[in-house]
Amino acid sequence: MSKKSNQFSPEVRERAVRMVLEHRGESPSLWAAIDSIAPKVGCVPKTLHTWVKRQEIDGGVRKGVTTSELQRLKELERENKELRKANEILKLASAFFAQAELDRRLKS
Repeated sequence: MSKKSNQFSPEVRERAVRMVLEHRGESPSLWAAIDSIAPKVGCVPKTLHTWVKRQEIDGGVRKGVTTSELQRLKELERENKELRKANEILKLASAFFAQAELDRRLKS
């Protein structure tokens, strides 16, 4: 499965979210505002709804993990993965050299 391309620039996303938030009071619900703005932006309503939720989380209006926290978490997970690989290599090397030392002592 290939990665999704990021079709919309951050500026377009910010503008679309701002439009939804501005028209929120004129619409009967948040979803109605999203549904009316999405075709103007050129995306599906679900995508715009995701952007709005992300903005609300980052702004502290909605509970959730902020974008900066998500980015930090990904960095830590990547670092953790690298450290686990390094530890596995060190364990294998240690076992190899320990066995070599035992073999050397037995031959003496």
